[in-house]
Amino acid sequence: MKNKKYVEDLRKKSATDLNEELVAAKKELFNLRFQNATNQLDNTSRIKEVRKNIARIQTVISGMNKASN
Repeated sequence: MKNKKYVEDLRKKSATDLNEELVAAKKELFNLRFQNATNQLDNTSRIKEVRKNIARIQTVISGMNKASN
């Protein structure tokens, strides 16, 4: 599945790469919300997808932090 591949790719990245990806995903979510508020967003399901990706990234980061302790 696409999601499993995405999580596997996340686990291979370093903590700095994950933080950069998290920031980028949060910026994308902000832009999507802004477009949705101004009725410029065509694909509203993208908001849900980005939110789940943010959660996946945060889960991998917290798992890395627990493993290092």
